[in-house]
Amino acid sequence: MSQLFPDYRPLWETDQHRELRKHAAEFLRKEATPHQERWVAQHGVDRDFWNKAGDAGLLGLDLPEEFGGAGGDYAMHSVVQEELVYAHDQCFGFSVHSPIVAHYLYAYGNDEQRKRWLPKVISGEAVLAIAMTEPGTGSDLQSVRTTAVRDGDHYVINGSKTFISNGTHCDLLVIVAKTDPSQGAAGVSLIVAETNGLAGFERGRVLAKIGQHGQDTRELFFTDMRVPVANLLGEKEGLGFYQLMDQLARERLIIGTLCAALAEAAVVEAIRYSKEREAFGRPIGNFQHTKFVLAECKTETLAIKTLVDYAISQYVGGKNDPMTASMAKLFAAEKSDQVVDKCLQIFGGYGYMAEYPIANMYTGSRVNRIYGGTSEIMKEIISRSL
Repeated sequence: MSQLFPDYRPLWETDQHRELRKHAAEFLRKEATPHQERWVAQHGVDRDFWNKAGDAGLLGLDLPEEFGGAGGDYAMHSVVQEELVYAHDQCFGFSVHSPIVAHYLYAYGNDEQRKRWLPKVISGEAVLAIAMTEPGTGSDLQSVRTTAVRDGDHYVINGSKTFISNGTHCDLLVIVAKTDPSQGAAGVSLIVAETNGLAGFERGRVLAKIGQHGQDTRELFFTDMRVPVANLLGEKEGLGFYQLMDQLARERLIIGTLCAALAEAAVVEAIRYSKEREAFGRPIGNFQHTKFVLAECKTETLAIKTLVDYAISQYVGGKNDPMTASMAKLFAAEKSDQVVDKCLQIFGGYGYMAEYPIANMYTGSRVNRIYGGTSEIMKEIISRSL
């Protein structure tokens, strides 16, 4: 339940979502919050935390029960993502694994692929990642240079990827590659690599970022890496670009959810601190300026939550609208960044200290305006509806 807005109920929320929230909150505060400092130092969560999350039933929540899922809806991912933020987690790559990549396997995998991969995804036995971005290619996915050349029953894959979340632990990697470089977007395919012991697969360095230090973001390299043709997602080659476009709304919605929760968590921390910290003989929260800043931040946070939850309700209701998802992601990423910044200022010098959650929120929030499609790309998509 929202600490800042205890009476707030999104349109999509049911009793099932509320029970999940209680369960997720209890699990994460026990199993994730106490380990943040160590996970940051080692640039990733413990591998067995994935199994614990699977045992707790927090992975693959909208996947069918026949594979071990909860048979729920997309909004269940939003509940878990919010609770991760409220638990001050900055390390667990849940958003990539569950709401995003798992759905690629379910939506485009055939019966054999689903039966082989999804139970492991839901149990935490197999960690998921998706390899889109390359050193010279970001939002322009049709220009990827990684190639997958067919050789008998295998693809021979060569190329490199960067900024790959879950890069350390990924067991199943969805690779965006060109199966026909002459066809532009029509030559892009999605191929799943089972990375354990895979010859030609190399995990590069953990990338040094300005924030989210506990996330295992890596470079990946493929050198004559052979992957079975049977691991192609979709009925034929050349569908990858369209599959990516169809799924990007989920990615943007989960980022929007993260941003909304981040803004709320920042305001909660700032209010708490303003009541404890004294200056000139009284709590700083008693000063009009502090009150006004927090009033602005609370108002802006509710605006973020309302728009994001509206977009989620649309998606859960069966409308996969790229424009609405882009509006939610744009507004949430831009505004939450501003809210976190204003909240940090209330902490003064302590806001710059990594031991305070607000500092990690600040350094972690900046990337939300970049990944999942930059704010500029969001504006381009939205402008097409004008």
